[in-house]
Amino acid sequence: MAEMKRFKTIGVVGSGQMGSGIAQLAATHGFDVWVLDTDQDALSKATKSISSSIQRLVSKGQLSQAVGKDALERLWFTSNLEKLSSADIIIEAIVESEDVKKKLFLELDKITKSSAILASNTSSISITRLASATSRPHQVIGMHFMNPPSIMKLVEIVRGADTSDETFDATKALAERFGKTVICSRDFAGFVVNRILMPMINEAFFALYTGVATKEDIDAGMKLGTNHPMGPLELADFIGLDVCVSILKVLHAGLGDNKYAPCPILVQYVDAGRLGRKRGIGVYDYRQMLGSVKPSSKL
Repeated sequence: MAEMKRFKTIGVVGSGQMGSGIAQLAATHGFDVWVLDTDQDALSKATKSISSSIQRLVSKGQLSQAVGKDALERLWFTSNLEKLSSADIIIEAIVESEDVKKKLFLELDKITKSSAILASNTSSISITRLASATSRPHQVIGMHFMNPPSIMKLVEIVRGADTSDETFDATKALAERFGKTVICSRDFAGFVVNRILMPMINEAFFALYTGVATKEDIDAGMKLGTNHPMGPLELADFIGLDVCVSILKVLHAGLGDNKYAPCPILVQYVDAGRLGRKRGIGVYDYRQMLGSVKPSSKL
């Protein structure tokens, strides 16, 4: 409990589906939350989506009116990085690019208080290398939420080479405060979840690419044959095909095995802008089903 007292204000960088979900989770568990995004439209969408989500939970009786009202009052949205200077921990949930994340961590290192923990929601990138952009590598850690953060029970915590025991214990306690089950990974490309998941998704694309079966049969085979809630191609669309390619490239570069090289048809879909549900089309066509709704996601 002593560790939990240090966390009063949480900063979240990135207001997409992951960032919004993490922010909602933190606010409904009694934390003050600053959500940062340089895109004003994205911030506006995040404000509306979080409010709608909380109201939906209240209407279903999954959240009390008092907790819902309190959560909404604890949320602030900004495009000014300086607003995160009071945060006790900052969780970034931005694009899966090492260079972009390093630049952000360099900036956060300059403006945050010396005791603040810098956490990354990266699903594959080295925490050690991200930490190297800061003057506090002992306070940098991976805190990988699953999508959607409010529903999925897992948080994957990744220690960098210099992550301190205090940082690890405090981050683990925070995840448990959120009601999550924690697994711990060493700092290897892809960590645990995506090191296993992405090769399966990639192999499903190779099965499609080589004509082994139709996309529907590939997905039905895995859903009905292995009791997966989604087939691998459907799941790839939900994650975002561009995100899948990014993670596979990290795995390929980090582990040096050609089995991680993205399937050509997966790369072709991304090149064509067929990124999955968030664009209305990926392996499957969602445009009629989604209408004007364009969700985005990331593992």
